[in-house]
Amino acid sequence: QVQLVESGGGLVQPGGSLKLSCAASGRMFSVSAMGWFRQVLGREREFVAAVSWNGAVKTYADSVKDRFTISRNNGQHTLYLQMNNLQPEDTAVYFCGLPRAGTSTRNADNYDYWGQGTQVTVSS
Repeated sequence: QVQLVESGGGLVQPGGSLKLSCAASGRMFSVSAMGWFRQVLGREREFVAAVSWNGAVKTYADSVKDRFTISRNNGQHTLYLQMNNLQPEDTAVYFCGLPRAGTSTRNADNYDYWGQGTQVTVSS
């Protein structure tokens, strides 16, 4: 079983930065790809970024490429999302998730485990 707990969200002005963390329990974290998604009320969960089990391969949504960086520390069972130059359209609840092995990390339907989410609000 895997438990995921996000933290680090908050209110930030446009152009600001935040770093999200996702603490994982269970043995699966270190051998699994991981992903970040975000969701606005009334909309589908949107892919943000994903990373391979060893951190070697990273993928990003076009909307966040060059602004967000995904990383992980397997020794500490923690996933990160560094978000720079935040804009109002980045406002959402951000979730970390663990997908089923061998599936696309860009599709939320392929994820078996999710955290509870952390709110990010970008506003002046």
